[in-house]
Amino acid sequence: MKKIVSPILFALTLGAAVSAMAETPAPTEPGSTLAYNVGVVSDYRYRGISQSRKQAALQGGVDYNDKSGFYVGAWGSSIKWIQDAGAKEGNVEIDLYGGYKGAAGDVAYDVGFLRYQYQGNTYGKANGAFPGYVDANTNEIYAAATMGLFTAKYSYAISNLFGNANTKGSYYLDLSAALDLGEAYSLTPHVGYQAVVNSPSVAAPISLGYTDYSLTLGKDLGNGLSGSAAVIGTNAKNGAYAFNGNQLGKSSLVVGVKYTF
Repeated sequence: MKKIVSPILFALTLGAAVSAMAETPAPTEPGSTLAYNVGVVSDYRYRGISQSRKQAALQGGVDYNDKSGFYVGAWGSSIKWIQDAGAKEGNVEIDLYGGYKGAAGDVAYDVGFLRYQYQGNTYGKANGAFPGYVDANTNEIYAAATMGLFTAKYSYAISNLFGNANTKGSYYLDLSAALDLGEAYSLTPHVGYQAVVNSPSVAAPISLGYTDYSLTLGKDLGNGLSGSAAVIGTNAKNGAYAFNGNQLGKSSLVVGVKYTF
């Protein structure tokens, strides 16, 4: 799962897809850009919840930004949560997105669409005994506004949310700031709130809504290489986001490295 406007430097995509596209780069107009990135994180956290069972994840991405303001991109990561739920397939997340960025006076804005695609996932079938579970693929639309150091983003699910039935209309509110510390260091505080409609459900009698937070220190290492370290946590209910007693939203330190080319 990827936030297009994100304070955390962990949003990347599949190395295989990146390599294939890198072999035949698309032509770009003056002022347009095409960029790739690959990397690894010690734990893939999305909206505060571990997607990789608190283990390392391989990631990478590709983004095309047109001079007109329109953009498209792809993102992907190795994950574990779908197979941990009993599905035989679904250990890869691929996100496809597109939108438009512009400005109105001192306010920059970003609107778009994001598809979370869990390749081959059988999440709904694996949990067929529980009517609260459906296919995990999710569609969201989003809008963000940035003024000075501060960014606010609102994401709205136009489908069921990450495999939970009857959750169309759920939303996520993201507030963050980008602080330049000098010497190529940056600091990004963030707080977000995930609202899940019709929660609790039959499958999950514990409320699925929660607040997450993070504080990320980034470092530009030069030559396209960057690193990050973040303290990430949530107040998610223990029974709602756990695997074998392991609380997937518990506070922890997450580190990552990324190469952009």
